[in-house]
Amino acid sequence: MTRSDFLRFLVTGLALAPFAHARGASSNPESPIPNPGTYDFRFTRLMYESGDWDVDQRMPSNLIDALIQYTTLRVDPKEHVLPLADPRMLDAPFCYLAGHKLVEFNPDERRNFETYVRNGGFVLVDDCNHDIDGLFATSFESEMASIFGAQALKKLPKTHPLFTSFFRFDGPPATGFELNGWGDDLVHDYLKGIEIDGRLGLLYSNKDYGCEWDYDWRNKRFLAEDNTKFAVNIAVYAMTN
Repeated sequence: MTRSDFLRFLVTGLALAPFAHARGASSNPESPIPNPGTYDFRFTRLMYESGDWDVDQRMPSNLIDALIQYTTLRVDPKEHVLPLADPRMLDAPFCYLAGHKLVEFNPDERRNFETYVRNGGFVLVDDCNHDIDGLFATSFESEMASIFGAQALKKLPKTHPLFTSFFRFDGPPATGFELNGWGDDLVHDYLKGIEIDGRLGLLYSNKDYGCEWDYDWRNKRFLAEDNTKFAVNIAVYAMTN
């Protein structure tokens, strides 16, 4: 059984292996990284020198809670924060990078980002401005073009396996910030990504999912529908493809 097969076995609820129930997040960059065999999933936030990486601070604990609630993955209950330039990020199963400001990688950051994506890693990048012409969007997309080529970042079709990896979606769900006219006052009916050898290594959003999921996980009970279900799809796709 391959690692991907094993993870599919876990997330579909067929395995009886115990998983972590503790909830909460730690944004301490000095917190120890667990042994890779301890957990199936851990959340790693990437620090980068040029911008404001430390955004949406409650989002990770909310995503972690959703994975614990809906899957049987062994989930690390803590958020881990690593500099993008740190080689340890290359071992992370799932990375998150977000912000509002300039994205301009230094040589070490650029090298690690490219190595990670090209060698089977998965990174979710979220534009907190929700603005396709904003500083984060234009500078990040320029970085991706310089690393992977001008045509590498493409819109995902609504038939992409990401949208059915756990829950079924007809496409990317809208956020309240889009519907209420935040940012560029558009509802983006697409996500973008970069595929390497047929596998999505980078998922890029202008929809501001980070802010959408930036609330205390205990407040989900007040929602008519749990909006972090799409976060489960993203994480499960990252772990099984």
